[in-house]
Amino acid sequence: MIALQSSIPITVITGFLGSGKTTLLSALLKQKEMANTAVIINEFGEVGLDHALIERSAENIVELQSGCICCTIRGDLHTTLLDLVDRMAKGKISSFDRVVIETTGLADPVPIIHTLMTSFDLQRVYTLDGVITLVDAVNGEETLDTQQESVKQAALAERIILSKTDLADSKMQKSLIKRLKAINPAVTIVPSNKGEVSVSALFGLGTYDPYNKSRDVKAWLAAEQYEEDHHHDHHHHDDKHGHKHHHHDVNRHGENIQAFSMTSDKPVNMMAFSFFLDLLAAQVGPDLLRVKGIINIAGENRPAIIHGVQHIFHPVQWLDTWPDDDKRTRLVFITRNIQKEQVEGFFHALMGVVEEEATPKEVAEAWMQAS
Repeated sequence: MIALQSSIPITVITGFLGSGKTTLLSALLKQKEMANTAVIINEFGEVGLDHALIERSAENIVELQSGCICCTIRGDLHTTLLDLVDRMAKGKISSFDRVVIETTGLADPVPIIHTLMTSFDLQRVYTLDGVITLVDAVNGEETLDTQQESVKQAALAERIILSKTDLADSKMQKSLIKRLKAINPAVTIVPSNKGEVSVSALFGLGTYDPYNKSRDVKAWLAAEQYEEDHHHDHHHHDDKHGHKHHHHDVNRHGENIQAFSMTSDKPVNMMAFSFFLDLLAAQVGPDLLRVKGIINIAGENRPAIIHGVQHIFHPVQWLDTWPDDDKRTRLVFITRNIQKEQVEGFFHALMGVVEEEATPKEVAEAWMQAS
């Protein structure tokens, strides 16, 4: 394996059929900042590759004059990504320092995220930089109403690109933006017309990478966004344990997506916390769309960070120092068909019973009761 200075960031572009992914990609491929990018697409036919752009072509790899490499998925994504690095190492294709993967319109982005989060082979070379979802400003609301996957695509994104904004009136756009923010409060929404969007809005997000020491943790977590009082059916309360909870519901056409945050002032017992994650994954895994958190672990003077998508959690990572004076444990969740009270219940069953210096036996007993 070639020794790489640093890992190659991967950006996943998803979005429903007709949301403008092909238009976006075609526009991106013409931008000079995209040189040295490898683009993985399902079919060359889908992307209007201008033949004048093509330098040379192997069976499933096309090199463009701009310096981009385009390839189609061969077998599976894992194989394709390893094959690309192997070809680069052998000098068969020009070197690339970024990868863009375009999913098919019906795709659930989760399997791709899981592949990148869990494959040791891939993690040695690549890192998932961000998930970008295209939403059609004209048909977006209807798609969210009728297509469960489109809701998931919105929930997992770090950037939503609102396409075809030239065709949708502002009232329509406002309503759609409000709904997208309810599904994913921390997301940044970028309006776009005919695929025009700046490269800097899409790359260098570092948001799926808990190993990224340089990133702004507060921006990554954006816990405050889950607490903003901009929702009419928004509640917040303190409970008897001194934990604060905020959430908003989006119950539209059975969507049942909730975005909420939980904070805890007391340091948490590490073992109890890992039981809490196990319990969540086991009981509600598939409906846990996204979990992010910064945790104050008892006995540690630096915080831990967790990041999960459905039932897959990155191993807990440690930051060198707290990002600011706020030393509370802060967790944010985006869930589907799970009441906030249920997650809270698991948390209290373990954290409420278990003091910071509880023995493993006491933690295990609390866990048995909770589950």
